[in-house]
Amino acid sequence: MAEGGCNAVLNPDDSVEVHYEDTMRGGGYLNDPALARALVTDAPKRISDLVGWGAVFDVWEDGTIKQNRESNIEDDNEECIISPNYPSICQRSFGGQSFARTCYAGDRTGHEIISTLLSRLAATNIIQINELDIIALLHNEEGNRVIGAAGLDTEGRLILISADAVVLATGGGCRTYNISTNSAGGTGDGYALAFRAGCDLIDMEQVQFHPTGAVTPWDARGRLVTEAARGEGGILLNAHGERFMHKYDPIRMELSTRDQVARAIATEVKEGRGTENGGVYLNVSHLPPEIIEARLPVMLEQFLLFDIDIREEPMEVAPTAHHIMGGVRITENGETTVPGLFACGEVAGGVHGANRLGGNALADTLVFGKRAGERAGKEPKQNSAIPKAQVDALIEHLMEYYTNTEEVSPARDALRVVMWDHVGIFRTREQLLLAQKELEKLAQTKIRAKSSQELADCCTFENMCLVGRLIVESALTREESRGAHMRTDIKTPWSDIDSPYGHTVIRAGADFDVSIEHKKDGAEGGRA
Repeated sequence: MAEGGCNAVLNPDDSVEVHYEDTMRGGGYLNDPALARALVTDAPKRISDLVGWGAVFDVWEDGTIKQNRESNIEDDNEECIISPNYPSICQRSFGGQSFARTCYAGDRTGHEIISTLLSRLAATNIIQINELDIIALLHNEEGNRVIGAAGLDTEGRLILISADAVVLATGGGCRTYNISTNSAGGTGDGYALAFRAGCDLIDMEQVQFHPTGAVTPWDARGRLVTEAARGEGGILLNAHGERFMHKYDPIRMELSTRDQVARAIATEVKEGRGTENGGVYLNVSHLPPEIIEARLPVMLEQFLLFDIDIREEPMEVAPTAHHIMGGVRITENGETTVPGLFACGEVAGGVHGANRLGGNALADTLVFGKRAGERAGKEPKQNSAIPKAQVDALIEHLMEYYTNTEEVSPARDALRVVMWDHVGIFRTREQLLLAQKELEKLAQTKIRAKSSQELADCCTFENMCLVGRLIVESALTREESRGAHMRTDIKTPWSDIDSPYGHTVIRAGADFDVSIEHKKDGAEGGRA
């Protein structure tokens, strides 16, 4: 789904140390340093893997790489001549970065990567089971190790899978919000599976709102307008035609970090300088048409479907729920706090801290996908049988859906509205408590399955309710503004780097056992 690019240090003038510092600063210094270090160190190697497997990134025809040292759009034409033997993959500027280090394939980078990986996968003897919704992780008899998973196929039949190790690579959960870039599957099931399995989750309050999602037409609202549009030199204008980012970040302007740009756009709209549809304008029409056609082809095609030619007129955009920086607590090798269970990608927390830099997500999936997979593959053989009591309890829970009375669709829509209205870009304790109350009520909804094919939808709704509550409880616990978590009712005297707070940690328990670690001594704070 990712469009804009994948970060990796390829330019000899750049360095992993600079990428590391950009990542930590952009993440409000809430990142796990070991995870951030692994990300920046391994990313170039994973790009090399992809190229070796046939991935086609944009390259400079003349063997040069255009470099933008200050991430300032006025310097886009600066070139750095590199060795003829050095990879000449194009790299564009993304927000919050000191160098242009985002490798890309037009504005379809994620598609190029997944196509390459699927081709590679097809050449192996790995067994693939498609169209299966995993609804529970299974433990051994002692309850101290994950030994498999249970899922529903397209007919609603229960499938049990035993395993020596399980890797969660389920992506994010921003479909819990009313307006989101995520595909239909981004409902946060992995967070819920891990939480119920006993894992620690961290920083679930840190939800990134991408600054630029489509505003109109109605059925396209929230659709991603890639950061590459700003990386190529796009500018933001309010409804009065004024370029406004100088008021919020006069140095980086449109290439500020995503949390800053999203709040800037939301502020312009809130203060009456937005469009009648509640957005602002993103303009690339001053760029040469051939640049737009070559580097933003998906955006051009997408907006032409809306009768907007971005070569001649601006796009209307507004923030949209995009990425959860928090998630399952992992080590550098993807190990969770539960033996036998691993996690990687957006379902895992700690890599990006309080705010993710654009281009670091694809790098995250590549780096930690490999690390988690390799470590999981070294787990010892398990001979534990799946306990019958777990399967019986699961079947009993599924059967309850048939006797319930409420339709899933209205309840799901109500949940998304609650999250969007009360757990958004700007937050207060009053709003969060209101969301807490509404989510608790929604979690009690007796969702009905009219057929076996609807069982998975019922399970997904329960997961969405749980994820929403994890976000709210964590947001109530972090009584400071940090990265994407903006508490307008709290004024704190410290900067991100001086904050006494570390991760919020949430554990499975009857009362959502949330605590916050103190960064200086590692001790946990009190309950929310």
